[in-house]
Amino acid sequence: MAVKKYNPTTPGRRDSTSQDFSMLTASKPNKSLTVGIKNTSGRDSHGRISIRHRGSGVKKLYRIVPFKRLEDGDAKIISIEYDPNRRARIAQIQLPSGKHQYIIAADGIKVGESIECGDQCSIEIGNRMQLKNIPIGTGIHDVEMYPNSKGQICRSAGSVATLLAIEGNYAMIKLPSGEIRQFLNLCRATIGQIGNTHHNRIKYGKAGRMRLLGIRPTVRGKAMYPKAHPHGGGEGGNGIGMKSPKTKWGAKALGVKTRKKLSRSDIFIVKRRNKK
Repeated sequence: MAVKKYNPTTPGRRDSTSQDFSMLTASKPNKSLTVGIKNTSGRDSHGRISIRHRGSGVKKLYRIVPFKRLEDGDAKIISIEYDPNRRARIAQIQLPSGKHQYIIAADGIKVGESIECGDQCSIEIGNRMQLKNIPIGTGIHDVEMYPNSKGQICRSAGSVATLLAIEGNYAMIKLPSGEIRQFLNLCRATIGQIGNTHHNRIKYGKAGRMRLLGIRPTVRGKAMYPKAHPHGGGEGGNGIGMKSPKTKWGAKALGVKTRKKLSRSDIFIVKRRNKK
């Protein structure tokens, strides 16, 4: 995917870029595969703000993506579409029974092609099969955590994991974060890299485009007064006045581990992810 640039006709347009939608083949979604969603603006069931900096945004339909093939066999790619709810592109496929379904679009698939799902499939982009049938060194995405579940690992735009080895009943996979983890070799995965690989190179250019995405302004803690934030107060270019940055509620903000100490899946981690 290429990044589309514009002539600097206005200050907001000068540094803004957008995605190239030339690869899309449909402008409207399949209504039977969509559902309406309500914009909660970051508020919980009591009306209190539980997630800050969210609100407004354009009205949109949610495309139902089950993250697994509902039927085994050959499926035909009907269209490649834009999804406003995720960075990745989605593809509408027709299953052997004639039903339609949305899947995450792999980079390189085209309309009219057939993709397979099952235990014995060819090693082609978009095909989905068990890990034990995939050659070592192949790039994969949409990996199941447990057999016969839905894909939970490596689902964002441009992501790809690598199958490193198969030992006994387990397959060893290197995730995009650098973490090496074991999965049961009966888990399924889709071959290839997810499309829209240049999504992180987009420059929005102005605040109005962020508001269309439902992102409200974020204010620095140093710009607040002392009662609103631990970093607030002071005169001029002063520091935060403490050893480490704090959140709005006084907890440490950087370098704190948020993963549960006794997670059940820790035993499957061979190597921790790379530190940033």
